Amino acid sequence: MDNSVAVRRDPTRKNVLLLAVCQALAMSGSSMLAAVAALAGFMIAEDKSLATLPVACQFLGTMLSTIPASLIMRRIGRRAGFSIGQTIGMCGAMIAGFAIFDINFPLFVAGSFLIGVHNAFWQYYRFAAADTASEAFRARSISYVLAGGVAAAIIGPEVAKLSVDFFEPVKFAGSYAAFVVIVLTSISVLQFIEIPRVSDGERKNSGRPLRVIARQPKMIVAVMSSMLGYAVMALVMTATPLAMAVCGHAFNDTAFVIEWHMLGMFAPSFFMGHLISRFGATNIIVCGVILMIGALLTGLSGISVAQFWGALVLLGLGWNCLFVGGTTLLTETYRPEERAKTQALNDFLVFTAVAMGSFSSGAIQHLLGWEWINFAMIPPMVAVFGAVMWLKVRSREEAKIGV
Repeated sequence: MDNSVAVRRDPTRKNVLLLAVCQALAMSGSSMLAAVAALAGFMIAEDKSLATLPVACQFLGTMLSTIPASLIMRRIGRRAGFSIGQTIGMCGAMIAGFAIFDINFPLFVAGSFLIGVHNAFWQYYRFAAADTASEAFRARSISYVLAGGVAAAIIGPEVAKLSVDFFEPVKFAGSYAAFVVIVLTSISVLQFIEIPRVSDGERKNSGRPLRVIARQPKMIVAVMSSMLGYAVMALVMTATPLAMAVCGHAFNDTAFVIEWHMLGMFAPSFFMGHLISRFGATNIIVCGVILMIGALLTGLSGISVAQFWGALVLLGLGWNCLFVGGTTLLTETYRPEERAKTQALNDFLVFTAVAMGSFSSGAIQHLLGWEWINFAMIPPMVAVFGAVMWLKVRSREEAKIGV
């Protein structure tokens, strides 16, 4: 009787459901801004080569905040930390929306930076689900939370289309107002999650030194997979609205492509956890590399809406394999008392690479064009594939000698 009561009171599955809802809301806002931010920047920037600077600074804000966000949540708990992050995002959206009215590009960049800080907090939704899950349920809990992005894939671009002219004739400001509504909804949902705070014992015992954890082969491959997969995705996705505009495609076509890209990113999450449990994280990472190469070849095949659509769908599928596979592999590298600093290091490195990809995206697209955006995908994907092969060989050798 006592055991059945304990099972009924286990908050893990409820947390996963609520975090999936929050992920859906967060990604709805993210996908909406993915469709409009670069175009809004292009509209108000004097130097058009800086059009993607707000998006890049958004990722910069995420990069600089990943470690503080993790440490804050270690001290005050996940729910309070997530709520603080959402509040920062609301402030950033208000500033960015006002900047569009005021035609103030530096202020728009500042608002985008704060939105990036907010993104750093909700990136830990996946880890929050994994923290309380059993080992058998861990991969699925991560993928189920990320599956919330499926709703976002539809909601975000559709809200972007509905809100883009809300304050006509001031274009794009309405999308930032819609973002504020999304954030307020997220704050409300977050109040129902039940994730225990770190115990005093775990807070005092931080485990192994970070340099020891970071030298593990699994850790290296996990970080490379998430880091380079996300950076490549950000590079291509950030450039896509500008490339499609240069090619003469309408905004609704761009929103359609981003919508399907988001579906490609998150729809596999419904079964990715099962695939990882069956085939292993490293094999899923290899599949991600293959899908990214497919995106590259499709992107180089032409500039019709259909070809942009195909490239971005494959890009999203590849990202899911690389990111979920890398995140799952990462959870095998640390002990409970080490998770905050390990997760913080991982996400800091991931969003450092993402910021670099976003910063370079606008310049590459403006100066060299869409073809070179696609060519830039090759070196990182070769690096990830090589790292996985190295890990596989090393693991086989260790198994032979009984390590």
